[in-house]
Amino acid sequence: MPPYEPFSSAQIDAIEAHADRILDEIGIEFRGDEEALELFRAAGARVSGERVRFDPGQAAHLCSTAPATFNMYGRNGAVVPIGGDNVVFLPAYGPPFVTDLDNGRRYATLEDFENIVKLTYATPWLHHSGGTVCEPVDVPVNKRHLDMTYAHLRWSTKPFMGAVTAPSRAEDSIEMARIAFGAEYLEDHCVIQGNINVNSPLVWDDVMSGALKAYARANQGCVISPFIIGGAMGPVTIPALVAQAHAEAMSGIALAQLVRPGSPMVYGNFLTTMNLRSGAPTFGTAESTLGTYAVGQLARRIGLPLRCGAHYTASKIADGQAMQESVDAMSSGILAGTNYVIHAAGWLEGGLSFGYEKFVMDLDRCAMLHKQLGGLAVDDEQLGMDAYREAGPGGNYLASAHTLRHYATANHESLLADTNSFEQWTDDGSLDEAQRANVHWKQMLADYEAPAIDPEVDRQLLAFIQDRKSTMPDAWY
Repeated sequence: MPPYEPFSSAQIDAIEAHADRILDEIGIEFRGDEEALELFRAAGARVSGERVRFDPGQAAHLCSTAPATFNMYGRNGAVVPIGGDNVVFLPAYGPPFVTDLDNGRRYATLEDFENIVKLTYATPWLHHSGGTVCEPVDVPVNKRHLDMTYAHLRWSTKPFMGAVTAPSRAEDSIEMARIAFGAEYLEDHCVIQGNINVNSPLVWDDVMSGALKAYARANQGCVISPFIIGGAMGPVTIPALVAQAHAEAMSGIALAQLVRPGSPMVYGNFLTTMNLRSGAPTFGTAESTLGTYAVGQLARRIGLPLRCGAHYTASKIADGQAMQESVDAMSSGILAGTNYVIHAAGWLEGGLSFGYEKFVMDLDRCAMLHKQLGGLAVDDEQLGMDAYREAGPGGNYLASAHTLRHYATANHESLLADTNSFEQWTDDGSLDEAQRANVHWKQMLADYEAPAIDPEVDRQLLAFIQDRKSTMPDAWY
């Protein structure tokens, strides 16, 4: 869809100039990463201790080698284009809890992680397997990345995200991708990404910058996403937050391009508000929506694929609040011109929980967005003149040949919405949408069929995991 641009060129000019002013006068810190500091120093940035400052326009210039569009590749050879007119949906990322109507809220396990990967693989409405779709807390912290990467590679064929919680874990994820795809293949095919969060405000820690460098060196993707909650990690006013997010994103993209020019990047954003009485994050608000539109306009200026929007909500259950906040947050991203949507399905409780029912409800909306984003084909067949000739004024268009040709595909059919009469709905058990979603996700898992994998590749992956786990004791923090 054509992007919505509510702000004037002068307004975006002012925000862009303010981002440059932040980088010039305040700067951004790269803590514990001497290599990053040396790369910036060699590129002409002003480095003092761990603080890096850029002349106006310098950070944007360093970002210019990142491609405007790129492809990601699945294990079955499927191509997922990133950028341009394409919109890619991913499941939720990072929740330590899962919830469903049968068992309530609980800590996530590796079984939950595998379930979510399987559900994501089974739906046509998500293009990408995601990353840490939940935290499998039953596996030691220092080893779980191996099981998570294996789950993406074994139970799906869609592109995926690897570990970022330590540079060594990022390297492990990349090495497992090399086993699955071939080392040479990764040199010019992006199959894995790191979701890289700036430690806002205006700080990069060596964990995030180290993981970023690992993916960039391998010519794999990074999604550079400042995580800013207004009033906590930046000023409370939206123009300031957007400028800060722009500055932080550019600094990370610039570092990746200094490590390997041309490595594929997504200009990411996670900018929201908070309840200034309680400090709780809020989603789908008027202010965050306006910020999303401004971020979209900035992304088009820098010429990179955009990550923003999602089915965000602070609600604890899949209720009316969840859907209002989710729809507003996602719709603003779509209208802003997003190319890449993390948290398109399953997000609850400000990201603390993955909801099985919410996942299916979000899938239903993703399916509708697929239809909307497809636009209209205006041609003789769609204009249907033969239907008018056949039925005429007062005629029965339901029985016309034109309707019979199109009835199966003319309208998107919701997965979950109940359009029956009250009596039919009552006879069917008076189920609400969450209850219908509960039935649906269980059926999806029952119907799931694992994709094929080369037995030798599978053996090598499992051997790599066993070898890496044997080198370290369990660590739970």
